[in-house]
Amino acid sequence: MPLTPDALLDFLAARGIPATTYSHPPLHTVAQSKVLRGDIPGAHTRNLFLRDSRKTHFLVTIAEDTPVDLKALRGPLGARGSLSFGSPEALYEQLGVLPGSVTLLAAVNDTAGLVRIAIDAALLRADAICCHPLTNDRTTALSPDALRAFLKLTGHDHLEIDMKIDMGITPDA
Repeated sequence: MPLTPDALLDFLAARGIPATTYSHPPLHTVAQSKVLRGDIPGAHTRNLFLRDSRKTHFLVTIAEDTPVDLKALRGPLGARGSLSFGSPEALYEQLGVLPGSVTLLAAVNDTAGLVRIAIDAALLRADAICCHPLTNDRTTALSPDALRAFLKLTGHDHLEIDMKIDMGITPDA
C-alpha cells in the first residue's frame, strides 16, 4: 500500500530530512502551477514517468520550463529502443501516485527499486527543489542535499543529466 502524503511528511521528519510544505489548490499542469502556487520559493519541477521498449521505467525530473525531446533523452538515460510515457496503471503500481501528482518523492513507494531516477543537474544546483508530496494540492521544498539523502534512504541511486547539453538547448542570446 503506498504511503499517504502525511505519512511521507512523517517519514521525512522522522529521518531528520528538512523540508517545508505549502498548501495550495490542486495543480495538474505546469501552466496551472505558475498561476496558482503563489510565491513558493525554489526550483519548480516537471516530472516525466517514461518507459522504454524493454518496459524499464524512468522518472525524469526537470525544471518546469525545460523542453524535452524523448528521442534525444534515450542516450543519457541508457534507455533501450524508443521512450514513451508510462501508463497510469504502471505509475500507480510502481510509484503509488496518479497522473498529476508525479514526483521524486514517490520513490518512497518504489520499494522494489524498479524505477530509474534521473534529475536535471540544474535542479541540483538550486537552493531548493519543489516537489509534490504524493498529492498535487501541496508542494514540498527540499535542498538538493536533503533530496539526495531521501533518495538514498529509499534505496534509489539517481542519474544526473544535464538537459542543456543532452537536449542541445542553447541559452537565450
